[in-house]
Amino acid sequence: MSFDVTTIGEGSLRLSVPAGKRLNLASSFEIGVSGAEGNVVGCLSRLGWKTGWISCLPETPVGKRVRNEYRSHGINVDQIIWSDQFRLATLYVEYAAPPRSTKVIFDRKNTCFTNILKEDVDWSYLLDSKIIHLTGITVALSENTKIIVQESIKRAHEAGVPISFDVNYRSTLWEVEEAYETMLPMIQNVEVLFCSKRDAESVFGCEGNDHEIIRQLQKISNANKLVMSRGAAGVVGLEDGVIYEEPAPEVVIIDRIGAGDGLAGGVLHGWLERDFVKGLKYGVLTAALALSQYGEVVNTNEKELNGLLESRGADIVR
Repeated sequence: MSFDVTTIGEGSLRLSVPAGKRLNLASSFEIGVSGAEGNVVGCLSRLGWKTGWISCLPETPVGKRVRNEYRSHGINVDQIIWSDQFRLATLYVEYAAPPRSTKVIFDRKNTCFTNILKEDVDWSYLLDSKIIHLTGITVALSENTKIIVQESIKRAHEAGVPISFDVNYRSTLWEVEEAYETMLPMIQNVEVLFCSKRDAESVFGCEGNDHEIIRQLQKISNANKLVMSRGAAGVVGLEDGVIYEEPAPEVVIIDRIGAGDGLAGGVLHGWLERDFVKGLKYGVLTAALALSQYGEVVNTNEKELNGLLESRGADIVR
């Protein structure tokens, strides 16, 4: 296979102001790039895996800025679909310290990616992989992107390519009832299902303690492996009927955006090494790294990650 992980998703320009500045009085922005699926494969590329990302971008300087960002992380971007009809998605970030919370404003209607057609996609490229990673964010963006994800899942199952799916429910994009009805068929028999405890409860109606919730999630999805994030409490994983818990390391939070994608990248790193349980350990570390640095793609490498795993609990590494 040409790739270890492939994905399809939107890439956005991210404009942010630092803590202490307000968007309504901003005189300048820090420019970055945002995209859930790109974040995951970017992390995996930096850990040494071969990854590919499909998207649709405007053939403009800002579209190429997004392409250049992902290419700089080592992601193959050869199958980007270039458009001269629509625009690039943008998000604005206002970092804050207590008592305020960080604020994110999305501007993503009628973008190039939301107008993508399944005929535009090079399916042989997407399927030429050990695993395909998809998210519920893409499902919710437009009818077109929902069809793209449905087609990706159908073709992957037919070709015997494993699927990684991150529920990633966003209340600003759709209602709970629609999310449940749309995603429940999509998560059936996936290889790895990522779902926060909050989404398991609110979207899929799971109840009880953490172990009961993840078992209910497995029952309704028949997923082979499950990862349930619990914020500062870490993650719970399920494989072959056995539940594993991995606490989150202590971290000074600098940038909350992208932590869930960092988790997915770390877990898939373990999956590619054929060690899902170790992947949970990687996952909480890559999530912590995402929280501790600006930018959404976890800037690390395999040597650093293994060193952090070995030294976890130590006050200083010499």
